Amino acid sequence: MSRRKNGVIEQTYILSVDVGTTTIRCHVYDSAAKVRGTSSRKVELLYPNPGWVELDPDVLWSQFVSVVKEAVEASGLHMRQMCALGISTQRATFTTWNRKTGRPFHNFISWQDLRAADLVKSWNKSCLLKTINGFSKVLYFLSRRKRFLAASAHSFTTQHISLRLVWILQNLKEVQQAAAEGNCCFGTIDTWLLYNLTKGSVHATDFSNASSTGIYDTYQMCWSHFFSSILSIPLSVFPAVVDTSFYFGQSDSSIFGVAIPITSVVADQQAAMFGECCFDVGDVKITMGTGTFIDINTGRKPHASVSGLYPLVGWKIGKELVLLAEGNAADTGTAIKWAEKLGLFSDPLETEMMAKSVPDADGVCFVPSFSGLQAPLNDPHACACFLGLKPSTSKNHLVRAILESVAFRNKQLYDTMLRETRVPVTTIRADGGVCNNNFIMQLSADLLNQKIYKSEFVDMSSLGAAFLAGLAAGFWASREELKMLRSAAKIFKPQKINGDYEEVMCTWEKAIRRSLDWYN
Repeated sequence: MSRRKNGVIEQTYILSVDVGTTTIRCHVYDSAAKVRGTSSRKVELLYPNPGWVELDPDVLWSQFVSVVKEAVEASGLHMRQMCALGISTQRATFTTWNRKTGRPFHNFISWQDLRAADLVKSWNKSCLLKTINGFSKVLYFLSRRKRFLAASAHSFTTQHISLRLVWILQNLKEVQQAAAEGNCCFGTIDTWLLYNLTKGSVHATDFSNASSTGIYDTYQMCWSHFFSSILSIPLSVFPAVVDTSFYFGQSDSSIFGVAIPITSVVADQQAAMFGECCFDVGDVKITMGTGTFIDINTGRKPHASVSGLYPLVGWKIGKELVLLAEGNAADTGTAIKWAEKLGLFSDPLETEMMAKSVPDADGVCFVPSFSGLQAPLNDPHACACFLGLKPSTSKNHLVRAILESVAFRNKQLYDTMLRETRVPVTTIRADGGVCNNNFIMQLSADLLNQKIYKSEFVDMSSLGAAFLAGLAAGFWASREELKMLRSAAKIFKPQKINGDYEEVMCTWEKAIRRSLDWYN
């Protein structure tokens, strides 16, 4: 895209920053969605106490500014040529700050943080929650309204912000007092970045990030008055919720030397969904990185799950509202990284050949549960383990068992999604670092009995944020134009009959059952 400035035609570009769990990365995109410049920094995680995971808000802000400047410099372009900025962030990581001074009361509390585990356990066993679940069942029986079905199965988890925010309000008197006085701002990473980019003039988030907190009602499309009330969280702390592709304001010119319009803010998995151009009902995205996230486009209807799938807002743009159902497995890349540290291999690229070097895993099963098991089992107390070890077991068998477990969890989540949503699948697209493993990809295609399109783009969350920002800025004209930019690096087609792995998967599911409730 180009624009005329002072009589000179100048090419323009899109900036997109993705703040992930381990890396913060900025790309400069041209109109062909090609990366012209990039920069990244490692996210600095803090572990002040066992089970606590934090990020320093000031360090994160400094890294954000640095990667933007470095990416533009690496592109050989000028900051004035950046026509818009899009931001994708990890979800459910939050902080609170003083509304008057803008100073944070505490570090970001990561989505991985477990400090509220006792609160979660207490609330899930409470008579109040059981009463809510039971009463909701009655209301669903009488009305058949899906929001009551969802409430009948509601339970708290440490991954949701709700009880971690309650922990902060209960344990930090300064936050408690500020909230009571209406002087406390709550925000996820995107909200904090917007606040700083605009020098405190914007306290907002978008629908995708809000819906990922566990405190947002996707049926009423507002912060949940009900759960805020029973958890004693003042509604005054929450940011305004606005469209995903939207003019949020512009960065203060003192930050980058020029004011840059901020035209998209989006949660990372929803950004990847948009980057994959999963615009139609039934489109599925599988992201395999640190964890696995499987999302299906369910249209305008939020999905009410009884198996642990989560209803999310994919994006909202004007009158268009797209909702998703999401299932996740927390330990995908985590398990592979652990095996590398254990010395089973020196480079993850070796694992594909190691797995293929043996005909099977020799009866060995691996349960990928360092962070418990998510949908459809939903057991935070499950343990990671190898079962079926014998004297003949080699490194190759162990590696194959680990890679198989990733595909087995994909199958488990996919079947749950099909059974619950009853939405016919149209296409399946995959992204994330683990997708580079052809063994996992082919086995997943075999088990799902579906073609899986692997994208040629590496950082799909960043691309999705760029697409959303570009649409709002007029950089790209339509979704059809975005689809023209999309291409698959490889298509994995089912090669084996699902039944070939039926016995192996049954054995693996038996191993899963053995791992349940281990730490309780």
